[in-house]
Amino acid sequence: MDIIYHPIGIIRTPYKQRAPYQPVNNDKGVFKVILYENYKEALSGLEEFEYIYLIFHLHLINEKPRNFVKPPWAKGKEVGLFASRSPNRPNPIGLSIVKIRGINANIIYTSGIDVYDETPLLDIKPYIKELDSKYDSNYGWIESQKDYEHLMLHIKGIPHDY
Repeated sequence: MDIIYHPIGIIRTPYKQRAPYQPVNNDKGVFKVILYENYKEALSGLEEFEYIYLIFHLHLINEKPRNFVKPPWAKGKEVGLFASRSPNRPNPIGLSIVKIRGINANIIYTSGIDVYDETPLLDIKPYIKELDSKYDSNYGWIESQKDYEHLMLHIKGIPHDY
């Protein structure tokens, strides 16, 4: 079965050569989502939300996915692909949660997004506090790592010296 998606817009970021592993809320630069004109009306009511999910196509991925990966911040730890957030997926689909900074016509200005400039946008969904925040969630295998606090800095995209 073939599944075909069509972009609904494009994500603009300052990242041309390198992008962070996770969204950095207060990152410098302009981050915006430009919807194609025919979807402009679909933004009605979105301005009432603080955060949104952006679902996008990882258009620059050219590596074949592997069943096991070593997250670059995990000091050689190997885990299954689906226990990671590696961008090398069987279906190169990305997901980020970003803060809405403003909406003007068909453009959504956001907090930092962890994608390269001109990434194709597939969908937008509102982040709803009680539905999307799970009080009993955890950090999985990451919690058992020796340098857990340091790994959390990488995971959260917090700049640090070591």
